[in-house]
Amino acid sequence: MDELCEVYADAYGQVPGEDATVKVDAFRGRATGALGARNYELVTARVGDGLVGFVFGYSLRQDRDWFAGLQPAPEEGFTDERGGERTVVLAEIEVRKAWQGQGIGRGLHDAFLRGRREERATLSANPAATATHALYEGWGWQRVGTVPGRPGAYYREYVKFVRPLR
Repeated sequence: MDELCEVYADAYGQVPGEDATVKVDAFRGRATGALGARNYELVTARVGDGLVGFVFGYSLRQDRDWFAGLQPAPEEGFTDERGGERTVVLAEIEVRKAWQGQGIGRGLHDAFLRGRREERATLSANPAATATHALYEGWGWQRVGTVPGRPGAYYREYVKFVRPLR
């Protein structure tokens, strides 16, 4: 977990006026909580002995309310998770700054999704990260709308993306 936190912190870098430990501590909480999720999977990229990137995710439970408050409102049945077999959450994809732009993130992304049995994948993104949105769209993701952030969330709202797997 410490290695994952180091990569996470490096991937985001220092933001002036921001206490980096708050964001890393929040990540540690999310990552630790995800370990017990159904069909959890972690894929890593290493160079030598060093971790340079990772992706992890899990099957989406119906009671998770992942799409709660989605705007625009989705079509009937969009949020039905069919017992946790319909959607995989790509919860995190992180690559150290020095290794970004070299295809490592895409390789991790593809390796993670390749073996999944669900029919679709979903992820959340910072609403201001438009360059990241364009990257995801280039990888086959479709923006489906925004949801409000939950109490204590890092952002007031999140952009949700979905991608078919079959």
